Amino acid sequence: MAVPSKGRLREPSLRLLEQAGLEPLHDPDDRRLLVAPTERGDVFVVFARPEDIPWMVSTCAVDLGITGYDYVLESGAEVEVLEDLGFGRARVVVAVPAESRAERPEDLEGARVATKYVNLARRFFESLGVRVRVFRVSGAAEVMPRLGVADAIVDVTSTGTTLALHGLRPIATVLETSARLVACPGRERRGRVAEVVESLRAVVRGRRHRLLLMNVPDDALEAVLSALPSMAGPMVARIESGEPMWEVMTAVPEQEVWRVVSEARRRGARDIVVLRVERVVP
Repeated sequence: MAVPSKGRLREPSLRLLEQAGLEPLHDPDDRRLLVAPTERGDVFVVFARPEDIPWMVSTCAVDLGITGYDYVLESGAEVEVLEDLGFGRARVVVAVPAESRAERPEDLEGARVATKYVNLARRFFESLGVRVRVFRVSGAAEVMPRLGVADAIVDVTSTGTTLALHGLRPIATVLETSARLVACPGRERRGRVAEVVESLRAVVRGRRHRLLLMNVPDDALEAVLSALPSMAGPMVARIESGEPMWEVMTAVPEQEVWRVVSEARRRGARDIVVLRVERVVP
């Protein structure tokens, strides 16, 4: 399995592997490390540049990989995109100097565009019918307009801070990107590869849910249960106490938590506790 050797996706990828029981046994901070066994003896981690991982996976040199969706589309490699892993969210944008008169990409007719995303940039401008001169830079695209060798750049940004520090402002979004789990076509359904995929997916599902625990009086149980979305129905157990009471437990999508909590309280639930979920296995 290939994971990024550098960049914004490296540390979140290693945390995901650790939570899934696939932590590399050697020191992952050793930048000389290229291949490492994991806690699961039949799975090895290959450290590679994120832009190289789509090609490694497409040729089945490795079975699985974690890389950015921007690199998948830029490469054009034929891989199975299995899961949005929920981290490394960013935008690939068109940016121009703050003093530029360009307000939209159509204003860049005939302009010089510096980028490491040559294919994404060309396809984007071609889709708009805008003719530009796209040239590749391997890094530090932000400095190219200041050096006078480019009129605009296409680059990735998370917060926009780096662009602003270099006197640039975005005028269009080319792509919304994040980390993706990708597989060699067909292999994600085979034996140990399928088991690894399910382990990673279980962690990702867990991150997207919260566990709700609550006490519900007997006369409010039906009303509260009808307000609880869940994957397979809440778990309910009778509490031995003076007042007829039930203990209810359910997993709820993260974005629904506070709406569900408010509605459950309104319908009579008490002592509501919200907990993180380590993983969810259907």
